[in-house]
Amino acid sequence: MVNTEEIKHLALDVSEQGVATLRIANGTSLNILDSDTIVEFTQTLRRLARRPDVRVLVLRGTGEKAFVGGANIKELARLDPETAVAFITRLHDLCEAVRDFPVPTIARLSGWCMGGGMEFAAACDIRIADEHANFAMPEVRIGIPSVIHANILSRLIGEGNTRWMLLTGSSINAARAHAWGFVHEVVANDALDAAVAHTVSEILECGPAAVRAQKSLLRAWEDPAIERGLKHSIAVFGDVYAGPEPDAYMARFLERKKKS
Repeated sequence: MVNTEEIKHLALDVSEQGVATLRIANGTSLNILDSDTIVEFTQTLRRLARRPDVRVLVLRGTGEKAFVGGANIKELARLDPETAVAFITRLHDLCEAVRDFPVPTIARLSGWCMGGGMEFAAACDIRIADEHANFAMPEVRIGIPSVIHANILSRLIGEGNTRWMLLTGSSINAARAHAWGFVHEVVANDALDAAVAHTVSEILECGPAAVRAQKSLLRAWEDPAIERGLKHSIAVFGDVYAGPEPDAYMARFLERKKKS
């Protein structure tokens, strides 16, 4: 039996085996992260983390167009230095909620995974993608830097690859993401759910207390420099909004989108 909970922007299923599946269902084709979705997502993760019956968490988008297409650019375009700090702090807290989650987290990746969505996926323990998945950190193309959990990309894909992604804003496909080490497995589109289920079954074979202890140790072993970088990047994000580029580049992006 599966316990299903419909939340405003999310849908949560928890099976009798303790497999929690949290799906973004915020009514947008690209599963965009706006403030309401971010806050609800964070609160749901923190609440779910307190449940002793949960043994593994699967995070996924709705449909196959995107895991998370990034932050809501219309909302980003309205920010000023103060509200920018507040927004990016909320997104930071969401990514920290998944980093802090006490059991293994699996990102089921299909379609686009961009910006804040790629940072959110990077904060998960395991990433499994289908062949249609694409990844990008395109913030510099809309006049802002990639911040917060872009900080952990270098330990996943290497310093050089991280610099290329963050400085060009270019995208990579699933095959390259796998070759670089961002995703652990790439499968055919119709095999994605089976691949996720297989990894879930392997986790369920392990001792629940041992897995929780191992997850806690992995979190403790992370480089303290990551935490310093996360905090510093929040201030930098706010500072950028004191200049003209966010307004100019986001207006240009939204105008192109309107014409397409």
